[in-house]
Amino acid sequence: MKIAAFTIDGNGTFSQDVPAFAAAISASGADIILAPGTSRARRSLPAAAIRAGAAIDTNAVAVTVDGDKVTVQRWAYRQRILTTFSRAARPWVIVTDPALFADICAGLGVTPEPVPQASAAAQTRTKVNGVVAAGTGGESTIKPDSPLLFVAGAGWTKKQADGATHLDEAAATITGFLAKSGASLGSSKSLVDMPEAAKAFSFMSHMNQVGQTGATPRHAKGLSTCCHGEEPHVVGWRFVNDRRAVNLDANCGWAQGKADVLYVADAFEVMKKVNELLA
Repeated sequence: MKIAAFTIDGNGTFSQDVPAFAAAISASGADIILAPGTSRARRSLPAAAIRAGAAIDTNAVAVTVDGDKVTVQRWAYRQRILTTFSRAARPWVIVTDPALFADICAGLGVTPEPVPQASAAAQTRTKVNGVVAAGTGGESTIKPDSPLLFVAGAGWTKKQADGATHLDEAAATITGFLAKSGASLGSSKSLVDMPEAAKAFSFMSHMNQVGQTGATPRHAKGLSTCCHGEEPHVVGWRFVNDRRAVNLDANCGWAQGKADVLYVADAFEVMKKVNELLA
């Protein structure tokens, strides 16, 4: 596993720093790229990571390597919980707490390299080659004017009764319902943060997230599927008047007085039947 660390000095604009970081990430050929979380780096690194085809996480306070596994720690919920996680995606850009960057690099035996500043030439104009709406096939899945909000949770990605996951079937069921009902799509944070589901659920992004750190929807009705309905998520539903949920767990959060109607059933089977009726 190759690990590289980069810093950027001097003065530069967003349009200069993004191609500079992207070129450095690609040219390094590294699996893991470390950078300090300065305001300048945090501004440009997300766009540079996308351009270089890399995953990115910020606010890391510790990075450890054990063979091929890289583990990152960062604080969550206003520094009440220290989370530990790993990603399979490579290259992976890890932006550290700026005060801990030198210590993390030293612990991993990496020497930071300066990123050459990109020339301002050809970066002074923005060219728009087209506009694509968020969603599958250019059709937006976010519809604020729709009377119905359909929220998908992480349960769609779990192993089903046959012991296997059915991500493609889940994606087809969800998009089929959206197309037939005209509903707006919402998602739980756990689902949009799940890298293994990103390919099948390409119609979904963090823009679809509701509750917690996501949007607060204002639809007349809401239908949640495969989502536990815990308090941080339900708070985002406070302007939804008619709340219904489908979950196999009769003791999930929706059952604790947070849903007007809870269907204790398999969402795969329920939504399949709903799609058939809508057809």
